Amino acid sequence: MGGRCIGCVRHRGFGSGRRGDSQPRGRAARNPGPRSASVARGRWPGRARGRSASQPAAPRGRGTRGGRRALRPPRAATGRRRAPPGGGAAAAVSRFREEIAEQVHVAQRLLQLGAAAASSIGERVRAAPQRGFVIAARGSSDNAALYAKYLFGVRNQALVALAAPSLFTHYARPPRLNGLCVIGISQSGESPDVIAVVEEARRQGSLTVAITNEGASKLAHAAELVMSMEAGPELSVPASKTYTASLLALALISQAINPEPAFAAALASVPDAISRTLEREHDLAPLVLPLMGPRAVVLGRGFNFSTAEEIALKLSETSYVLARAWSVADFEHGPIAIVEAGLPVVIVDARGRVASDLESVKARLEAKGCHVLHLFDVSGLPEELTPIPLAVLGQLLAHQVAVARGIDPDRPRAIQKVTRTW
Repeated sequence: MGGRCIGCVRHRGFGSGRRGDSQPRGRAARNPGPRSASVARGRWPGRARGRSASQPAAPRGRGTRGGRRALRPPRAATGRRRAPPGGGAAAAVSRFREEIAEQVHVAQRLLQLGAAAASSIGERVRAAPQRGFVIAARGSSDNAALYAKYLFGVRNQALVALAAPSLFTHYARPPRLNGLCVIGISQSGESPDVIAVVEEARRQGSLTVAITNEGASKLAHAAELVMSMEAGPELSVPASKTYTASLLALALISQAINPEPAFAAALASVPDAISRTLEREHDLAPLVLPLMGPRAVVLGRGFNFSTAEEIALKLSETSYVLARAWSVADFEHGPIAIVEAGLPVVIVDARGRVASDLESVKARLEAKGCHVLHLFDVSGLPEELTPIPLAVLGQLLAHQVAVARGIDPDRPRAIQKVTRTW
């Protein structure tokens, strides 16, 4: 019994290789029992022409259209998109999907235009060695900060702490920040609590950096140094290109602090890695059906613990799946007790130094009858940069699940593009 693998090098072709993995027709095809299977590049075993057996059946509606059931026009208040499950028209018109595709060009632009800003930041850090970094962020930007915790820790051997903004706002008891480089990450640059952290750090004399997509924002004005994401307007509520731009900006800063030719070459290949990841979109179709339920678990470790957090966030906000992310190490310290047969568990795997831990927990989950959905990286990038293509893969998966559930991924309910918290 193997996990459903996306992009595993050793499973290219037909995944598990068992032709018996195809879903039976009828009710069982829509609600399979607890099991695992593998899928990689190529055709899914037993897939018939037309709707894949792994895809959910079209929702019932009145009347038929071309021999297929027609969908009822949804109520305007639901925010649901009129589209067949698994893609089709919704995928063509979704702004979220369009912005996912723009990430190749965003990465190219950031590598070209962001080098000077990253170099300036690196020079300042080296000129006055810092005791460490404090990073303030919310939402997807907070997941980027978690990535920096591992990136700066491994590449720069620096201590990284994630700020608790309420210490600066509600409690008005900010910690002493002298000798620390304080970074604020916000795509809009307008989150008051993130701005408050950077303002206080600058007042205390700390080196302050803003990573934002809005160069004229309050955050940009609050910080001494600014690095633009160069992502262009992001209109869909869920962050896509601004998230990966944040990761790439942090990687450029890390490289500027401790230059390394091999890492510089890897950075230059990031746009191609994103492009190859986008080509794998159809490989994700078999993973959609298990995620049609109300909850899911997403696991990662090391650099891709942040990716697990980001994928869980995307599933929650675009598809209304109650998704929770854990480090596999933390997961085995208690949360694994929630596991039961049929629970979908996404494992984010860069095939790096933590691969053995992921394989171990995967075996335990499969033994318990979970739907193990294994996202592999095949970009060829060093482990430090794999969170970028794996985040793109997670965005594509979240988009497919949202469309299959009939939800408009551009406008999730109860969420605004610019969120102001204190």
